Amino acid sequence: MKSAWFILSALVAGMLLGIGVDIAAPGAATASLAFVEPVGLLWLNALKMTIVPLVVALLITGITATADAARAGRLASRAVMTFLAAIVLSGLMSLALTPLLLRLFPLSTAAAAALRDGLGGGGETPPSPTFSDFILGLVPTNPIAAAAETAILPLIVFTTVFAFAITRLAPEQRATLSGLFKALGDAMLIVIGWVLALAPLGVFALGYALAVKAGLAAFGGLVHYVLIVSGIGVACIMLALLLAVLVVRIPVTRFVPAMVPTLAVAISTQSSLASLPAMLKASEELGVAPKKADVVLPLAVALFRFTSTAMNLAVVIYVATLFGLELTPWEMAAGLAVAVGAALSAVSLPGSISFVTSIAPIATAMGVPVAPLGLLVAVETFPDIFRTVGNVVADVAATRFAAGEETHAPAGETP
Repeated sequence: MKSAWFILSALVAGMLLGIGVDIAAPGAATASLAFVEPVGLLWLNALKMTIVPLVVALLITGITATADAARAGRLASRAVMTFLAAIVLSGLMSLALTPLLLRLFPLSTAAAAALRDGLGGGGETPPSPTFSDFILGLVPTNPIAAAAETAILPLIVFTTVFAFAITRLAPEQRATLSGLFKALGDAMLIVIGWVLALAPLGVFALGYALAVKAGLAAFGGLVHYVLIVSGIGVACIMLALLLAVLVVRIPVTRFVPAMVPTLAVAISTQSSLASLPAMLKASEELGVAPKKADVVLPLAVALFRFTSTAMNLAVVIYVATLFGLELTPWEMAAGLAVAVGAALSAVSLPGSISFVTSIAPIATAMGVPVAPLGLLVAVETFPDIFRTVGNVVADVAATRFAAGEETHAPAGETP
């Protein structure tokens, strides 16, 4: 939490300084870009270098952990299937709702042009492939070359197949390979932690450059981005409540009061893990046997990111719209597939780390610039509140659904 606010403060300070220098001495502001902007770009490159090995390691450990959880028993298997169905549903909602919100509440042409020029990254976007090129590109002839070229989608296809192959090995071999990739992922998380320790400096430099290039329009553009992505977060919360009422069949007058303590913890900590004790209590009040909740809820915290597919796709669609990119149906399908994989593999990662590791692969798979993420991570503090609230609401609803019918009377009622 403190780190996120520190990064946000660095962004605001850099932008204010950039605007002030540009107003006082426009020539000096432009000349200073040659010295300040490379600092931010160097930090952004350091962030990008961690993406490929971290995605591979987390995807393998995520899939093997999910498979192991599904093998743990009927309850765990039902929980995993519930999680998968829910995150796919939230992703489909985002693919439909985000473009609609952007059409209903568009960013002004001037602000969009200024923000686009300030964020940069347009040169990274390859031409949209034909459908046949897209299909042929799904299976890499050389996975190492795919990794070297940051061809995320074919790399993820290979990694997914490889991960499922690991789940078919003998227990000793499976444990060896799973442990290897878990260690690789842990090592890369240490590296990305070092990179993010320099985030205030990098974001300050990028914010300064953005303000010099885009001026005051940069603030308006970032506020518009936060509102759109937060709007998808609110939609996720509403979807989770609807599923709780219509599918799980919990009356809203019972579900919401039971969730109030959990929501208070979620908003104050922005952490599903910190909200686990409160979620266990809420599940008990909603009639879930403690023994079942003790199995399903930790699985939910580890594997279930209900809002991730929706809000991560919203970020990518926003950037694509900003840069005038028309996303084809198969690019959206590829983004959804990668978003689901990223949601399963983002196991207990801090928000700033999961933002980069989850969204960069989606953007790359959909042919959308990755560079803007270096600045957008600084304002993730606000959408992250809705991410956490949506996740804990869905966690409790999914736990009740996976546990089956109410197994005991709520606290204070006669069995």
